[in-house]
This record gives sequence, C-alpha cells and structure tokens, in this order.
Amino acid sequence: MSQLFPEHDADWSRRQFLHVAGALTVGAACGQNLSAAAPAPPPSTIAPLPTPASPPPEGAPPVRIGILLGTFGGGTLATKLDAVKAAGLACVQVSLDCAGLPLMPDEIPMELAGRIRREAAARGISIASLQGTFNMSHPDPEFRRTGLRQLRVLAGACSAIGTANIHLCTGTRDRDNMWRRHPDNDSPEAWKDMTASVREAAEFAREAGVFLAFEPEVNNVVDSARKARRLLDEIGSPHLKVTLDPANLFHAGELPRMSEILDEAFALLGQDILLAHAKDLDHDGDAGHLAAGQGKLDYDRYLALLVKHGFKGPLLLHGLSQAQVPGCVAFLREKLTRPSSSPLRPAR
Repeated sequence: MSQLFPEHDADWSRRQFLHVAGALTVGAACGQNLSAAAPAPPPSTIAPLPTPASPPPEGAPPVRIGILLGTFGGGTLATKLDAVKAAGLACVQVSLDCAGLPLMPDEIPMELAGRIRREAAARGISIASLQGTFNMSHPDPEFRRTGLRQLRVLAGACSAIGTANIHLCTGTRDRDNMWRRHPDNDSPEAWKDMTASVREAAEFAREAGVFLAFEPEVNNVVDSARKARRLLDEIGSPHLKVTLDPANLFHAGELPRMSEILDEAFALLGQDILLAHAKDLDHDGDAGHLAAGQGKLDYDRYLALLVKHGFKGPLLLHGLSQAQVPGCVAFLREKLTRPSSSPLRPAR
C-alpha cells in the first residue's frame, strides 16, 4: 500500500491518506472495472510512475534486457511470468491476452489489473510497457474510434498495472492486417487520419500521466525515422515517444546502407526512444521476422548507438520462439558487456 502514496509530498495528511485508502477499499469490494466510462482517480491518489528519463538503479546496466510476455505461449499469467524469471529476465511488455482478456479490451477488471502488478512484483519483474497496438490509420473512422476508446482504457489502467508506458503502431491503410503495407499509406489522407488518431491518443495519455511509444515500421504509414521525426514534431507532445526496432526500418534495396540508416535513425530519434526492440532480419523491404542474432542486423552498431544516445530503458526481445530465448538472452548479454559496444566507426 505504501507505494501508492508519494512520500515526498509534504501536503499529504493523515486525513488524505485515510480518504484514499477508503476509496481503494470500496473499489475493491465492489469489483470495480477500469473502463472508458469510468472517471480517472484524482492525481493525488495515484503514485507517480517512472518517466522515460528515470535512471536505472545504481549499479544496474544502462540497458535492461526484457521480453514480450506473449513469447511464452500457453499457460497462465503466472506460468508465463515464471518462464520470464527462469530466463533470467527482469522486465516485460505485457499484452492483456496473456491475462485472459482481449488484446484491446473494452474494460479491465480492477482486481485483474492489481493481480498483474502483484504477480510481476512477486517475481522481481517490472512491467516495461503494455501493448496497445491497433490500426491507427485504418480507412474506417469507426474502426479508429473503437481502437482509441480501447486505448483510453489501457491508459487508465496503467497505474494499477504498474507501468507508465504503452507501445503503439501507426498502422496501415490495409483493412485486414495492420502489419501489411498498402499503396495508399503514402497518401495525404492516410497521414491526416493517422495524425488525428495519434493526437487524440496523446491528449488522453497526458490526462492519464502515461507515455505512448509508436514504432516506425516499413509496412506502416510511419515507415521511416524521418516520418517518425515528422510525427513527433507535428504532435508536439512530451507524452509521445518512440519504440525503435531497427529490423523494421529497411525498405527494399536499403540493407547495404545499414550503418547510414541506423545512424540517421538515432540522430533523428535518439532522445525520444522510450522502448527498444531486439529481433533480426535477413532481407529488406519487409519487417524483420528472425530472432536476435540470427540475421544480418549489425548489433554491435545498434547497441553502441543506444549507449551513445543515453538509452536507459528496456531492450525487449521478440519475434522468437520460447526455445530460442536462452540463446538470444546470452547473445544480447555478450554484446552488451563486450568493449566493442562502445566505439562507433563512421558509416561508409
């Protein structure tokens, strides 16, 4: 319970403490749900969550290796978290289907939100982010409205679940698959619809005190670091950040320019990277679909750039099978501890 109350706030009184504790007790007794219709609790009743600039604990490595919880298929939330701990990892990105809900739910039972937080904390695992991906560029306005309503539910549940971050994608004009490129992705209409979605999402993220991290992805409307920079500048919200997955940045014919493209991505986005992904690719023109270390991505350069630009967040493995987890964890640890992660040679 003590974590819910800001110890540094001198204005807190015993009466305020009892008022909030009573409110939490009533909410639990009533089986309250977190939904779009439910008002957010007053700011004074919510513990301050970590911001993107929060440093790691003293003595911790600057980059923390984590994983998408859905990597561990089957079983319960508890067994998935047990598998994370057994892999020697201490942070995860949670998709709510891992807890028995739809990926983008219309409501989140308060008891479940608290249980996710408790189960993770009991194993020493921090929740780096929630997955909040839906097609923010879908050509149907009603589809986008539904996704935004559900995203608002996620934002309202972040404090109870124990994270301040939500991972997003900007989507595509494809009606059936938000990871599939569409010829209309480059149209002014697609950009207009996508930015309207992101702007609305950034506003309720501000209200909830959380951060949204969208991912530039070769098949999406925001398909490059340059477009990601444009979106950040147009929205202009401190609550909008970036998830960087370099395996998703290479258009057809660009793989030979890997160093140049990685350097440009960090030059444009380095100070706005909230989450980093770790997977791999063996060809350009599509998102990467290989486990980290199994393809052509220059991990020495990628990790050196993360360190150079002061990244202190989670490096999240995904795109791998459960059987590949030990090898990928060992691969990243070896790369992060080698001296070669520090020097950077100019791109040719």
